Amino acid sequence: MLTVEKIGGTSMSQFGDVMKNIIIGKRKPEEMYNRVFVVSAYNNVTNWLLEHKKTGEPGVYQKFLHNEDYRTTLDLLCERLIDINRSFEDIKLDQLEAEMFIRGRIDRAKNYLNSMYNVIASGYVSKTDIYLAAREILASIGEAHSAWNSVNILSNHGINATFIDLCGFNDTEFLTIDERIKKAFKDINFSKTLCIATGYTKGTEGIMRAFDRGYSEVTFSKIAVEIKANEAIIHKEFHLSSADPKIVGLDKSIPVGQTSFMIADQLADIGMEAIHPKASKPLEISGINIRIKNTFDPEHAGTLISKDYISKESRVEIVSGTPKVLAIEIHDPMMVGEVGFDMNIMRIFTKHGISYIMKSTNANCITMVVWDSKRVNALVDELGDSYEQVVCLPVALVSAMGTNIARKGTLAQAAEALAKADINILAIGQSLKQINMQFVIDRENYSKAIIALNDALCINV
Repeated sequence: MLTVEKIGGTSMSQFGDVMKNIIIGKRKPEEMYNRVFVVSAYNNVTNWLLEHKKTGEPGVYQKFLHNEDYRTTLDLLCERLIDINRSFEDIKLDQLEAEMFIRGRIDRAKNYLNSMYNVIASGYVSKTDIYLAAREILASIGEAHSAWNSVNILSNHGINATFIDLCGFNDTEFLTIDERIKKAFKDINFSKTLCIATGYTKGTEGIMRAFDRGYSEVTFSKIAVEIKANEAIIHKEFHLSSADPKIVGLDKSIPVGQTSFMIADQLADIGMEAIHPKASKPLEISGINIRIKNTFDPEHAGTLISKDYISKESRVEIVSGTPKVLAIEIHDPMMVGEVGFDMNIMRIFTKHGISYIMKSTNANCITMVVWDSKRVNALVDELGDSYEQVVCLPVALVSAMGTNIARKGTLAQAAEALAKADINILAIGQSLKQINMQFVIDRENYSKAIIALNDALCINV
């Protein structure tokens, strides 16, 4: 059985546990191979290279973008990466070789950035493509660092490991992402070696340009499709559970045994990604199931995501959501009975590059839930110039979902649970497919709503 397995940054930072629980475990020597591991950068490294994903704190890329001292920042980053190397000394990482590798990679990146900076300063070229190239170069460093280290450590433990460097850092080949992956794995005998591949892949289309921070899962997906893997496994630091254990507690967070790609899409739509939607689609089309496993609970089978799974019993599998959304309500008396009225609204949304997560309508009003961002201000201003009344409120969205929730009373049960928790429902959404129901609530009630719905729909049933 050939598997492709992705290891996230938090897990990679605890590589001793990864070896013990995932790579070696209880396997006999002959069971060690027929696996490809796609690794992310260590925890926070990509934030240091680019910018912090949640806070926006600038990394090397943002310094370069704003004509600040990126060179010193890159040097400081190098020392931080060497500090990470030292944390793996007790699991047999060759410190001198590891330091030489990452210093060489960063020195090369600095040369690239210096050349780009000089070209930009000349004023003869468009900055956009150069900035995108700089972002690609910097992003690749984190995955190269963790992948090289992993191969070195495994080799020192007597495992035949191969470094699959998809970064293309030292070549000038004009290859697409798919072409580079195909070439890298062309002559690999999977039964004889354990492959460790970088989560970043260099390609003519630019993986950051196409997928930004979701690129490692896209690489993972493309490798699985290319080598026709039997299963694609994602190792995370937690189970895919009925609700966030940080909110409801570990004792009330039930691991989900099986679910479908449709539910994975619903989770991605509200920002709680089991897998990036652009990574899951190729796997779904190719008939490759995904398994989500907990790095620190290796004996648990995890969650199997498949195309055709439908729960035999009608039940809510997952309660999730986000407190980081806005509800935009457009009211206009001319809306009633007007064919295509919302088409013009959507043109304005498209103009500002904003999509909605949920939509609810009546005769005179359309309510849409969107991600909270600065771009929304200009959107609301333009909508206000075009329609009688536009209101924008900070809200939260909570969702109950499952492959089979189309039974009488589920919606009523959810609404009752929220009412008992003294939570008012501001808007609601559910499609005929009936795989999820969404509730818009006051933002301050988000955690309380997750607890109430998890108790009512997943625990006390």
